[in-house]
Amino acid sequence: MKKNKLESKLSAHSPTYQPLYKQVEEYVTQLIIEQRWKPGDMLPNEFQLAKEFNVSQGTVRKALNALTDAQILNRKQGIGTFVSEHTDQQALYRFFPLVADNKKPQLPMSETISRQLILATKNIAKNLQLKENEEVIVLSRLRKIDDEPCILEDIYLPKKYFNKLMEEPEIPHTLYHFYQTHYHLTVQDITDQVKAVLATSSDAQRLGINVGDPMLSFTRLARSLNDKLIEYRITRCRSDKYHYLVNLS
Repeated sequence: MKKNKLESKLSAHSPTYQPLYKQVEEYVTQLIIEQRWKPGDMLPNEFQLAKEFNVSQGTVRKALNALTDAQILNRKQGIGTFVSEHTDQQALYRFFPLVADNKKPQLPMSETISRQLILATKNIAKNLQLKENEEVIVLSRLRKIDDEPCILEDIYLPKKYFNKLMEEPEIPHTLYHFYQTHYHLTVQDITDQVKAVLATSSDAQRLGINVGDPMLSFTRLARSLNDKLIEYRITRCRSDKYHYLVNLS
């Protein structure tokens, strides 16, 4: 049987027994990973894609709907389908769940305390699936809401994915958009573990609280669109005036 155009393109990436819409979904994702379609780009319409892939419009629509549900694509009614961008607004509601009591969510501003290159310890290597002693960039940051210190972050990044980061003149507030635009790495999946901890003397000094005050600690692992572990982040947050907000709707 002669393969259709889409199956030929996908032969290196997907098993042939997958449903056709899944093959379209994976192929579109691969095009985004390869930067054929970049963040913010508008995709061809469903008719054009169906013709290009030699499948039905219904198959294309099912694949695009799945990618939209996964927030890889963004469909704008009456306009078109776009590759999702990690904008400040998206980061606010998807990646920063800490909110000041009795206030609306807002994006914390950041100040880089230090930026250094280290060799991965056993724990860092395990979390980032690296070999021990591979080079890792560590960003330590203080974040503020309404000019009040409220968050401390230690962010571990494999140098092999961010090889120019130590030379960057400035590190922006929203890192995920920065990863996307400067390093072609789109954060897709995030796992956060949250627990209660007590403020250390270093935490207390930087956040203006007392040693032993209750805090929230977040341990985050972030994977890229092509399933690479690209970030291991430890975040400590004040809990005296702030709360963790999750909207499950």
